[in-house]
Amino acid sequence: MKIRNKIIVPVLVGMMMAVPFSSCTDEWKFGNSFLEKAPGGQSTKDTVFNSAKYTREFLTGIYALQYYGLPYDNLFTQIPYPNDTYIGKFDVLSDCWHNHWANSALTKVYYSGTHSANYDAHQEKFDFLRSNVWEAVRASWLLIENIDGVPDLSGEEKKRMVAEAKCIIAARYFDTFRHYGGLPIIRSSFEGTSNDIPRGTVEETVKFMIQLLDEAKNDLPWVYEDMQNDAGRWTKAGAIGVKCKIWNFAASPLFNDNEAYYPGATSLAIWYGARKPELWNNCLEACEEFFREWNNEGYYQLERATGSRPEDYRLAYRKGYSTHGKEMIHSTRVYDKVGRKYNWWYWQNDDVRRLNYTPTQEYVEMFPWKDGKPFNWEELKDAGKLDEMFSKGTIAAGVELTRDPRLYESVIVNGMPKQMDWNTGNMSGTSYELWRGGTDAKTDPANEDGKYATGYANNKFYMGTDYDGKYALWSYLRLPEIYLIYAEAIVQTGGSHSDAIAKVDEVRKRVGLNGLEECNPDKDLSSKDVLLNEILRERACELGMEDARFFDMIRYKMKTRFETPLHGLHIYRLNANGERILTSCPWFGGDKANGVAQPTHFEYEKFSLTNVERYWWKNGFDPKWYLSPFPQAEVNKGYGLEQNPGW
Repeated sequence: MKIRNKIIVPVLVGMMMAVPFSSCTDEWKFGNSFLEKAPGGQSTKDTVFNSAKYTREFLTGIYALQYYGLPYDNLFTQIPYPNDTYIGKFDVLSDCWHNHWANSALTKVYYSGTHSANYDAHQEKFDFLRSNVWEAVRASWLLIENIDGVPDLSGEEKKRMVAEAKCIIAARYFDTFRHYGGLPIIRSSFEGTSNDIPRGTVEETVKFMIQLLDEAKNDLPWVYEDMQNDAGRWTKAGAIGVKCKIWNFAASPLFNDNEAYYPGATSLAIWYGARKPELWNNCLEACEEFFREWNNEGYYQLERATGSRPEDYRLAYRKGYSTHGKEMIHSTRVYDKVGRKYNWWYWQNDDVRRLNYTPTQEYVEMFPWKDGKPFNWEELKDAGKLDEMFSKGTIAAGVELTRDPRLYESVIVNGMPKQMDWNTGNMSGTSYELWRGGTDAKTDPANEDGKYATGYANNKFYMGTDYDGKYALWSYLRLPEIYLIYAEAIVQTGGSHSDAIAKVDEVRKRVGLNGLEECNPDKDLSSKDVLLNEILRERACELGMEDARFFDMIRYKMKTRFETPLHGLHIYRLNANGERILTSCPWFGGDKANGVAQPTHFEYEKFSLTNVERYWWKNGFDPKWYLSPFPQAEVNKGYGLEQNPGW
């Protein structure tokens, strides 16, 4: 694995790259070469760990190797590989988003069903060798092994820095574990012979991650005194919160069932070997630990709306996922020290189709009404009120948002105002015209291509021109996710459904929704399956584009959902006779100038996505897809990296 400079950092990367992995000719490979002499030489290491200043900067540099979940540059620049826009986000493999650009890596090899273990660069959704995981692991162990000899560092600071490094190791393992299952357990910067680092079992890998976090948590502050400058550093809250995430994934049916996810497979590297209810108890205990500490220490809280308008709730939600406020438990970010213009916002335009993650009709219908009642297409259609599914009113008379405020932060929908003020939540500007021939959609939905191919466009982490020239904060862990994990663990351990619902309702209340029971009188929320479905739906709405939905489908082995074709929405503007207009028919920049009133009545038609289909829709979902293949060339090195079944 080539070690390269990173810019994904909470603050300026300093001396990190001056130590054993600064040179472009220095390599650190995972296989047998992992055991070779440290590149760079002993003198460089002595220089770094002989200075408190350099050691602090070294740790800052390790932070640069953390996971950042938004693609923001292409392979033709020197920006780090994992965030290449030609690969994209694996969220487009879920049922909530679709990509229509045939040359996207995920479209090429996943939608086509041609992915194999003999993959090259820019083909795997999370490359085992090119995602900066093992660089971060090794760098962290180097710090842990050498920090005792650093002068001018207090014992307390040394313990805290070691704890931060252990959190980074555990988090980087988890980032990889959810794609591959059991992993080789690396416990030092160098160790043993090639036969000593085979692939670990699922149980060993989980135990390793949890042990690191348990060792780290008590040497970390619950929150830093100066969160303005220390935001993004690992905390005790972050360490315990990631424990919740790890147990939530490990206890789920993918690894924790009566049989392995792949028929006939028996390797303990891909499951626990049996269904173990106690794993959900571990998840529950981790959640209880988090909230016990939270009750004692405080600080973290959901962002709250300052008013009762839907846009006030929407603004609170925006601040929760896009700023390092009290809702954000751990985040990563990009530091642009060279003034590059490329970022998540820059790529969200009509021309860069590889990042046109178009939301599906299935996803849009997951979001309830603004009062929390479920959205039901058929009931609305029968009542003749489909025109109210997104908003009421016009720009001139005022636009009223009718759905869950999170919908408008996640999806660009027809009639939605284009601007929302960061400070007041006030909406302004023109409205999106997503009907066929409208100002924004143009021919995209008709051709099932481009930014509005499904009749919608992605809006999460985009926020219009507010992020122009800026890098979006990546929300690695937010407080709402802990609430929802807690609710799931309560249900899975046979606890009180009322207690679980109360946790979900905390998240819903923040965006102005009424409680689950009040809004779903026709649903039997005493049923485990029914309540779990509601929790998973809530996760999709709350954690859109935050790596939740795809992994929820994976960990619950949602084969049928993977196989079910997805849909978009055709919206037709009607003429005076109530007939569809199939030609170019913008209002803004069109017949508004002639005094025509803004159209508010349309005809709606769901359509199947067929322009770029997924292999699974016609050929079935092979269970091998639940986990990624290790690169076969790495398996062939013979140090014990066992391939995942089916590959």
